[in-house]
Amino acid sequence: MSEWIRVKGLIKEGYGVASGKSKNPRFPEGTLEMQRTVFRTLGLDLDAYFMGTINVAIAPQKYKIKKAKHTFKQVKWSPNDPAEDFSFFDCRISLKENKKIEGLIYYPHPETKPEHFQSPDTLEIIMPFIDGLKYGDEIMLEVDNQQLSID
Repeated sequence: MSEWIRVKGLIKEGYGVASGKSKNPRFPEGTLEMQRTVFRTLGLDLDAYFMGTINVAIAPQKYKIKKAKHTFKQVKWSPNDPAEDFSFFDCRISLKENKKIEGLIYYPHPETKPEHFQSPDTLEIIMPFIDGLKYGDEIMLEVDNQQLSID
């Protein structure tokens, strides 16, 4: 049976590529928007989520992958870039008012990802839009202990 591991996290600024905030001409709407229909055809519907990631730093702790909820190999989502592997893991966050919001950890496999690497103490999560969330906010992140471990 799954148990949830709780870890404090700090919202930090990312590259802005997933959301399109970076204004990268290769991904004008953001990488997640480009990937959304591909993932849907593979069986994962991301329509309930904001099309950007929240970068959560859990330092000094790090995460280790056990078993993803979803893994997709050799996903060709961009005409100009090589195919990538992606995994998704269940997560939820608790905000200050103890409201829990369910989402997914978004994990482009670094061995197939051409650029924009994350440090091993940062998780990218996708959630429904959360009004008022900003860089520097502290959250409580919960992950399924059968999918990830936190050390």
